[in-house]
Formats: sequence, structure tokens, C-alpha cells
Amino acid sequence: TQNDFMVICNVAKILELVVPLMEHPSETFLATIEEDLMKLIIKYGMTVVQHCVSCLGAVVNKVTQNYKFVWACFNRYYGALSKLKSQHQEDPNSTILTANKPALLRSLFTVGALCRHFDFDQEDFKGNSKVNIKDKVLELLMYFTKHSDEEVQTKAIIGLGFAFIQHPSLMFEQEVKTLYNSILSDKNCSVNLKIQVLKNLQTYLQEEDTRMQQADRDWKKVAKQEDLKEMGDISSGMSSSIMQLYLKQVLEAFFHNQSSVRHFALNVIALTLNQGLIHPVQCVPYLIAMGTDPEPSMRNKADQQLVEIDKKYAGFIHMKAVAGMKMSYQVQQAINTCPQDPVRGFRHDESSNALCSHLYSMIRGNRQHRRAFLISLLNLFDDTAKTEVNMLLYIADNLACFPHQTQEEPLFIMHHIDITLSVSGSNLLQSFKESMVKDKKKETKPSSDEETESDSNSGSESKSEEEASKPRRLRKRVNSDSDSDEENDINAVMKCLPENSAPLIEFANVSQGILLLLMLKQHLKNLCGFSDSKIQKYSPSESAKVYDKAINRKTGVYFHPKQTLDFLRSDMANSKITEEVKRSIVKQYLDFKLLMEHLDPDEEEEDGEVSASTNARNKAIT
Repeated sequence: TQNDFMVICNVAKILELVVPLMEHPSETFLATIEEDLMKLIIKYGMTVVQHCVSCLGAVVNKVTQNYKFVWACFNRYYGALSKLKSQHQEDPNSTILTANKPALLRSLFTVGALCRHFDFDQEDFKGNSKVNIKDKVLELLMYFTKHSDEEVQTKAIIGLGFAFIQHPSLMFEQEVKTLYNSILSDKNCSVNLKIQVLKNLQTYLQEEDTRMQQADRDWKKVAKQEDLKEMGDISSGMSSSIMQLYLKQVLEAFFHNQSSVRHFALNVIALTLNQGLIHPVQCVPYLIAMGTDPEPSMRNKADQQLVEIDKKYAGFIHMKAVAGMKMSYQVQQAINTCPQDPVRGFRHDESSNALCSHLYSMIRGNRQHRRAFLISLLNLFDDTAKTEVNMLLYIADNLACFPHQTQEEPLFIMHHIDITLSVSGSNLLQSFKESMVKDKKKETKPSSDEETESDSNSGSESKSEEEASKPRRLRKRVNSDSDSDEENDINAVMKCLPENSAPLIEFANVSQGILLLLMLKQHLKNLCGFSDSKIQKYSPSESAKVYDKAINRKTGVYFHPKQTLDFLRSDMANSKITEEVKRSIVKQYLDFKLLMEHLDPDEEEEDGEVSASTNARNKAIT
């Protein structure tokens, strides 16, 4: 039973630790242990084999030096592998190979396990033979990594991983680099193979760490006769070089939809960072991204690594924060189980926390870093940044749900939203207006052209009275809730649309960023209970103490940018241009224009009062 196997494994572990410490153990006792271990290796499964070979390594290497006994066992399995390789080369579809598959799997695993604990290139094993055993084993195992059967491939990779612990330099071989990197980077490659490669790297790093700790303990027992630091540097230098080879591919494994792949990739990176084998700055964006993982254990581990890096290297987190946010969006894209649904930037639970809330909490304490971070995120909404709409939604979600603590934080965001809108929003409306057919402009007089001219702040004196009256007329239309008036506006603009629909799609796409900013501002205003006058009076240059008051968050206020969600779900950017789609974009244009007109609040608005401007804005948003 499984319990029996566990007993065997634990007894083997006890013997592995105890036998080397025994004074003058009897030869009979030692011979019996060796024979019993060999029987278990030949008979039982992977876990038992692994523990028994490890125990045999301790007994033979440290006590009996019975190398011939181990050499005979190695040759038995190595010979079987060589024979199976020859048969496979002659006829890959041979029925003999199918029948011998269990023997093949056992041989691949056992040869690797023996190579992990014994260096067969020592004279004690091979005598005067000039054959390089490690290269021969590498060649054999590499052959079976190209086998058509995935189970055989996996066992061959396990065997390689064992061999690399004894001979790490083999990982520099070109064929090994190609194998590992192709498995890790190929999106179509089997998940089991990816996990096994990551496990191999993890086990190597764990063994290397144990070896270093043991060397440190041995050194402390001996007087200062050797420079252990130099010894350590040689060993860790090898580990560092190896991890530099595979680091990029391991980090890219974070973008896998299977949590088990991400789990092992994170383990490898954590071990690498803890041993100081690489400069941490290159890992920071990836760790920020992994901090958004749906599994709490993984995001906690990634967050902990970031905290450790921040302690040692102040400023690294802030330096890579925006890159980390972008990367976290890629991780969320990869693990999104329903591609039709837009990727959101908050947790779908009771908390509705921002996915990057831990990142923000690390940065928010430093006012300068926080402001630079927020401005960098808001700059992505600029129409010239060409950021994809779903990423903008993801960032807006995070900005809406960040754990802001003082009034200054959301007020700063809203202040910069106003600056962005005043430039980008007006430019966008102007470019849409210019794309309309000129000879029909007069038909759109009340609803499209001149209103747009008022939005673009042309400053024309002849139109000043007309411009001044526009918002009032529009307010009247919105407040009267007259659908027929709105329908007339849509029809008027529809008549002016150009035959080439590219500007329409361009407007629909680019305007999403501006719309998201408008909605984000409205959400923060509702969430924190700010009046328009308070937002207007805010100045970033004022003393921090002025806005140092805690936020009184309102409950039940959620960020739901319906227009952007509809735009993404309908895949409007790639949809065929029908009359319905055109009508939808025109309505979006009119709503957008209305929002821009009411960007500047009514002067008479006081705290708690709801103006016509606010009603208009709210109606356009919903």
C-alpha cells in the first residue's frame, strides 16, 4: 500500500543519515543493507527508487566504498537503455518496444538517479577506461527526449535533471539549452514537459543550496585553512551562469494558463533570488504580475519577494511599476478562461480589491514615487499612446479600486484626468468633425458641427453667443428625456458620415480611453463624496497636509464602465461596418460630446447640490 511505501522511504532516509555516523558497523549489516536497497531499486516505483538510491549513495560513498556493486547495477540499466535505443533506431514502430516500455521507463529513471549520487567517471567505477560516461549518459537520455511517447520523454527529462545535479556543466551543452528553452517557450508544448523542466531547475537549485550549507558547516568545523568564500563563489558562479541561461524562459512561464506551470516557475525564481544568483531588477515586473495570480499562495509568495527586494534595493519597485502593471495584464489575459469577457483589474469577490493593490501599497508611502506612478498610468490613456482598449479598462479598474487612504490620492488622479481630457478629448472631437462630409455640414447645424466647434474651443467671436447657449439647450434635451430629439441628432450626424468608415472605427477605439477617464473621475467623485468645487480647488502644489485627511468611502459604489464593456464584448474594433454599428458609434460620439461639454462644472454648484450638468453627465455615462 501507499503507507508501506512511505515507511520504506522514511526508513531509507533514516539509514542514509545514521549509517555514515555509526562507529565500526559490521560488514554483514552493511552488505545486507546494500542488497536490500538494490532489491527495492529493481522492484518498486519512482519514489522508492529515489530514496533507496540516495541511501545507497550515502552508504557506498561514505562507508563501504563498494563501487563494483553499484557499477554492476548501473551497467545493467545502461546496457538495457543502449539496446532499446538500437531497437528504436532500427524500427520506431516495433511491437517489441511497446512490450518493453515499462523496462524503458524504469531504466531512464534509474540511470538518472544513479548518476545523481555517483560520479561514474571516477577510476573507482570505470577503471582505466577512456570512455566519458557522463557524455554517453547525456547522449542516451537526449535521444529519448525526442521519442514520440510523452511518458518516455518525461522520464528522459527526469533522468537528465538527476544527471545535471552531479554534473551541472552539462546544462551548458547546446543541445540541452535548445531542449530546455524550446520546451519552456513553445506554447503548444505539453504541460507535463514544461513542469518537469521547471522541477529539474528547482531540484538543482535546492541541491546546490544544501551543498553550500553543508560546505559552510564543514568549514566551521575546520580551522581557517582555506578561503571558503572563494570556494563558494566558484560553486555559486556556476549556478548563476546556469540561471542566466534559462531565466528569460522561466520568467515567460508566468504567462501560462495552467497554475501548476506558474507555480513551479515562481518556485525557481524565488530560489534564484534567495541565493542571489541574478540581479533582482529584471524579475521585478514579473513578480508584480504574479502578485495578481488568482491563487493566494502564489500571489503571497510573489508579494513577499517584492518586499524583500524593496528592503535591499529602494526604488527598484517604483522603477518597474508601470512595466509590472502591463505585464500583470498579460498574465490575466493568459489565465482568462473566457476570451469573450474583457479582462478586469479587480478581484471578483466581496472585497473588489484592485489586482495590483499590493504594488500600490508599496509605492503610496512615497509621495513623489506615487505621483510619478499615477501620471505614468494616466499617460497610457493619451490618444497618442495607442494602448489597447482592454488594457486601458484593466488599468482604469486598478485606479478605481486602489487602496487610497488620503484625499490627496484620488484628487490628484482627478486633477490629471481633467488635464488629459481638456487636450485629448477636444482633439478627438475635432478630428471626428473634420472627417465628416463637408458639403452636408449644414444639415447637422444644431447637433453636430457647431456644437463640436464649441467643444474644440475655436474662440471664434462670431459664434460666441451660439456657443454659450449650446449647453443650456443640450441640458434641456437631456433633462426632458426626449428620445425623439436624440434620434434626430443621430440621424443628422448619420447623414454626414463619410463613405470610408475607417475614421469611425478610429474614433470608437480612441474615444474609449477618454470615456474611461471620464467614468473613472465620476466613480472616484461618487466613491469619496467630493463636490465639483472641491475637485476644482485642488492644486497638486499645495502642502501635503491640506489633503491629508482620511477618505470616507461610500459603500456599494462600483466601477462599471458600461460603454467600454459593450465595445469590447461586441468586438466593435473588428466587426463589419453595418448601419447598426454606425448608429452605435454616432450615439457614442454624441454621448462623448455631451460629457465633454459638461466637463467644467457649474459655478453655482455647492457641496451636496446636484446640478443639471451632473445629471447630464450621469445620463451620458450610463
